[in-house]
Amino acid sequence: MFTEYEARTSPPADGAPGRSIIRVVDELDLDHVGALDAALLAVLAEADGPTEIVIDLRNCSFCDSSGLSALLRAREAGLRAGHRLTLAAPGHQMLRLLYLTDSAALFPIGSA
Repeated sequence: MFTEYEARTSPPADGAPGRSIIRVVDELDLDHVGALDAALLAVLAEADGPTEIVIDLRNCSFCDSSGLSALLRAREAGLRAGHRLTLAAPGHQMLRLLYLTDSAALFPIGSA
């Protein structure tokens, strides 16, 4: 899996939150959740104000329970730091996992 993140944009002059995008490519499973955790830590370290953290899943082909746990940890870490975490373009398998585990309501779904 290749995971990358874009440096967050500066907050607009009107005080709206900044935005960071973490792109997940390939699988989000036990072997690859470390890359997501590392990208999230980097985004949190760079944020100097409220930030919308977008996890772009359009190229994520599979997510297992460890991947879902990583997303839940990311959500909690973001909330504790005053940020909002949004899932962008989750595929059918990801949406099914979210609904089967009653996690869907925890994540706003958006676009990257």
